[in-house]
Amino acid sequence: MSVIALKLGNYTVNKSKKFSLIDSSVAESGAKVAIQPFLITTEKDLILLDAGINLNQGEVPPICQRLKDENVDPDQVTKVLISHLHKDHIDGIGYFSDRKFIESFPNATIYIQQRELDFALTQEGNPSYRIEMLEQLALLPNVVLLNDDEGNITDEISYEVSGGHTPHHQVFWIKENEETIFYGADNLPQRNYLKFQVAFKNDYEGRKALEARQKWEEEGRQQEWKVLLYHDMEKPIIKF
Repeated sequence: MSVIALKLGNYTVNKSKKFSLIDSSVAESGAKVAIQPFLITTEKDLILLDAGINLNQGEVPPICQRLKDENVDPDQVTKVLISHLHKDHIDGIGYFSDRKFIESFPNATIYIQQRELDFALTQEGNPSYRIEMLEQLALLPNVVLLNDDEGNITDEISYEVSGGHTPHHQVFWIKENEETIFYGADNLPQRNYLKFQVAFKNDYEGRKALEARQKWEEEGRQQEWKVLLYHDMEKPIIKF
């Protein structure tokens, strides 16, 4: 099993949830984060974990080019696992061309939490979401809506609704040949979240996210998980 961090760049994000690609010629204010989906290759699948951001909805998303940089055509992706529906995690799923929605991964099965989608579609005016994108996403024939609090997608892939960052945020484990990869998405987006044991105010339920991190760290150290960090600017993959 192999994993590649598909880094789209380092960004600033302000309180209005405006993301700006960091450029040395432009001074931007706001928190600094990486945005990096992950590509996992197993014996059976090419799996994409979240889909990244796309600042221009009228253009092909950056994730498609990053895949090609790794000699992977987006058509080859077999599964897309979505943790939650904030725009910096879902934008790459498609784009608009002459008002028509073009899907980025037409041959993949896309797994989304039903309750997360239901909640997100009520967030009109919330800058963390792109409602027009989510409305199109809900219509795609290759979307599977998960309804349980936990379960298995395949023998290798399991998920759990963790809550925390969003009401129905979900996390994933991929296990093959005695190796375990864990993706905590925005409940565990950076190494500092392990170093500083605090509940973050930008989470829907910060205390719940903190408790989940503590549990995962304990289990992960015992089982030697490989951990994927979506927003870490320096080290996207660590091992407990």
